[in-house]
Amino acid sequence: MTENRQMTISQAKRTSVIRSHRRHDKDVGSPEVQVAILTERIVALNDHLKGNKMDHASRRGLLLMVGRRNRLLKYLATTDRDRYQELIKKLGLRK
Repeated sequence: MTENRQMTISQAKRTSVIRSHRRHDKDVGSPEVQVAILTERIVALNDHLKGNKMDHASRRGLLLMVGRRNRLLKYLATTDRDRYQELIKKLGLRK
């Protein structure tokens, strides 16, 4: 296996995602940041599953992450519609 696929995102990538989606300087837990991190993890895991079709444990983890992201997006849509619209446009989600 010569391909180097990672199922997780690196710390540097995580930090850059947090910096680009945070609401203030010390923000690491707002819904926008959580959704952005989950989206990066989902993309990485989806890439892993393209090459490892029989990895059912990772597929389950992917489904759990997608569900968590949907719940966070639903929360954000009900509490602040403008932030929700801005986030899905920025991340390129299909909602």
